[in-house]
Amino acid sequence: MVVLRHEIGDVLRDVRQRQGRTLREVSHSARVSLGYLSEVERGQKEASSELLSSICSALEVPLSSMLREVSDRLAEAEGVSIPDTVPQEFAREFGDDLSDGLNDDFRRGLAATNR
Repeated sequence: MVVLRHEIGDVLRDVRQRQGRTLREVSHSARVSLGYLSEVERGQKEASSELLSSICSALEVPLSSMLREVSDRLAEAEGVSIPDTVPQEFAREFGDDLSDGLNDDFRRGLAATNR
């Protein structure tokens, strides 16, 4: 069984390590204790949306990009295919360029992790 907090922790750790940053650096920037951040990365703690937002800000990655990566990993584990664009009913409601914007944000977020 896939556990959401494990996937979130794995993605956050992957991003941090790709940036060559330490737990101490990110915990200081995110204003969260080093021990708690470590537990989040190991999937031992459920992080609130506010905490996830703070960690993503410290990593300079959009929260939506991090969540998209988590979603992609969950879908892969479930054997499900997720389209790269937003369904048309969302595009009609929120604007035709929404899917392009989300995809662009995701690409920028991933690119930022490769600095």
